[in-house]
Amino acid sequence: MKIFRKSLLLIVVSLGLLSPLLSASVGKAVQQKEVVPLSPTPVQEEAGFYITQYLLQNHYRKVAFNDSLSQQIFRRYIDNLDEGRSYFLAGDVDNLNKQYGNRIDDDLLSGKPAAGFKIYNLFLKRAKEKAAFLSAAVDTVNFNFTVPDSIDVDRKHDLWPSDSSQLVELWRKDLKYQWLNLKYSGEAKKSIRGLLAKSFASRQKLLNRIKAEDAFQAYMYAVTTSFDPHTNYFSPDEYANFQIDMSRSLEGIGARLQTEGEYTVVNEVIPGGPAFRNSRLKKGDKIIGVGQGNAAEIVDVTAWRINDVVKLIRGKKGTVVRLKILPANQRGSVPVVIVRLVRDKVDLKEQAAKKRIIQESGKKIGVITIPSFYLDFEGQQQNTVNYNSTSRDVLKILKELNAEGVDGIVLDLRNNGGGSLEEAVKVTGLFIPGGPVVQISNARGATSVLNDADIKAEFSGPLAVLVNRYSASASEIVAAAIQDYGRGAIIGERTFGKGTVQSIIRITRPISLSATPIDLGEIKLTIAKFYRISGGSTQHKGVEPDFIMPSMIDTATIGEDTYTSSLPFSTIEPAIYQPLAVLTQDDIGVLRQKELERLSKNLLYQTYLQDLKTIDRIRKKRGVSLQDTAFKSSIDAIKKIEKQWLQDSAKESLKDLLLLESAGVVADMAKLPQGK
Repeated sequence: MKIFRKSLLLIVVSLGLLSPLLSASVGKAVQQKEVVPLSPTPVQEEAGFYITQYLLQNHYRKVAFNDSLSQQIFRRYIDNLDEGRSYFLAGDVDNLNKQYGNRIDDDLLSGKPAAGFKIYNLFLKRAKEKAAFLSAAVDTVNFNFTVPDSIDVDRKHDLWPSDSSQLVELWRKDLKYQWLNLKYSGEAKKSIRGLLAKSFASRQKLLNRIKAEDAFQAYMYAVTTSFDPHTNYFSPDEYANFQIDMSRSLEGIGARLQTEGEYTVVNEVIPGGPAFRNSRLKKGDKIIGVGQGNAAEIVDVTAWRINDVVKLIRGKKGTVVRLKILPANQRGSVPVVIVRLVRDKVDLKEQAAKKRIIQESGKKIGVITIPSFYLDFEGQQQNTVNYNSTSRDVLKILKELNAEGVDGIVLDLRNNGGGSLEEAVKVTGLFIPGGPVVQISNARGATSVLNDADIKAEFSGPLAVLVNRYSASASEIVAAAIQDYGRGAIIGERTFGKGTVQSIIRITRPISLSATPIDLGEIKLTIAKFYRISGGSTQHKGVEPDFIMPSMIDTATIGEDTYTSSLPFSTIEPAIYQPLAVLTQDDIGVLRQKELERLSKNLLYQTYLQDLKTIDRIRKKRGVSLQDTAFKSSIDAIKKIEKQWLQDSAKESLKDLLLLESAGVVADMAKLPQGK
């Protein structure tokens, strides 16, 4: 190891990184031309000015543009650019803060995003130095993977390196971690050294092609998400891609992506698409590589523009694309995962609600799975026969289940990220005899109530709603209303906690200023907040289940409460409604006892809980071992657990333990006295 450190030190000195760290004199092998610093264009300055005005005037959260907000934006921007604390030094951050930390608000109000560009230019310079270092080091070093060593892969709360030696040590460990990642990802059919060298060379070329637009997008992302995590700015090109995703008309993987720092992140998996059918790609996963077909080399897309990443992922129907991802679910405790997908259009039939019947404890339990709350708005407006609608499909299913004489129903809303609010209200109405379903508070403080106008409940028997951490927005509205009415039980784990409403607004220059229209992009603004009929918001806290059944989802990394800028939980006056009390708290107490007794005898469920403890223990480790045997041991443990328990929606024969247990709770509900 001492020999390695000595050789590494020579490499660092040759790059001019130690004396001083930012020396303009670097080794001949990585000599870089003098680069003209990036600066904002007049159009970007104008767009920045209007973005600021829209945030001030129309966002739900009323925030004063002052030094406090300026500091928030500064910290968020620095964290986004360097989440792994591997570019900036502590002294850099302090100096940047002194120069720009308290002036960002004033600059934005006057349409001057110059501070963001100054910070980005330093980040870009450091990123090039790191890439040059890694590129040179990978050609020369020989790692010893038998000695104890570790890396903290989640450093966003760590201190910044105090000097260049600490920074270089981080780079050394990062290189070693990437080496092991390749070794155990199943990708390294060629030389690991060669693959890494090619990746680092590609990174250098990419960094040399960074444009002003990249700096502006990164800066505006920090500005908008300082108001809340769902407020974003789209450049004209980005919005064009967003519209294509919304129309779901182009062959691809069926996922909506966004940029966060250096990474392209999965923002939504669209029901009915290839990623949804595969089930391995999840919200929050970071895409760091894209490969074409079954054998082509995977291209490193870290720090790529999102438009370029999207172009690589899209392709002809029936062709294969391979994604290299960092799973959001594992906190970096496992290596990258390769997900193979066959490109296709989103299949609306696969998006539709489905039914099945489970025999449980002598009872016939119907299961209705709703992947999203969908609505063909155009078909509805034109009164098209059989237009796509969640509530229409669920109504049809309920009639079929009633005809088959089911004793109860499980409404499966796991992984349902929301959709049409109107459909969520109508679906809730199928289980209650009319009344309010959700309250909405807008930016002016006015509150409206959305009601189920139909006084007839299509199903009045035992009911449970199965949710998980990915159940969000419209799903939470349904679950909350069923719970508030006492109509049924909520089973699973606390939901995502997204209780806000967004609207997309085109940024336009006032006609009085110019007769020439100019495309300044779009801004997605949070304009309202959902509240339960009992008065509490679903925002931030989500919906707490009556019966807790944990999933493999890492709740410490997934959910609204994991965002530092999410709007807080709050309350308003309850709506006027009459609880049904079909299921009382006393009933829930009785059912919990029955559930505990049943689960204590279920050896499969006990094994499941033990595997959850194992995977959670691995997730919570402060560092990841860089010792080969320990690294492989953790990987093998997680892969074994995931293979046994993670549901693949393409395999209908695979038993769904949590669904079966939920059916057991509903069967117990059907046995309660007095028809409860």
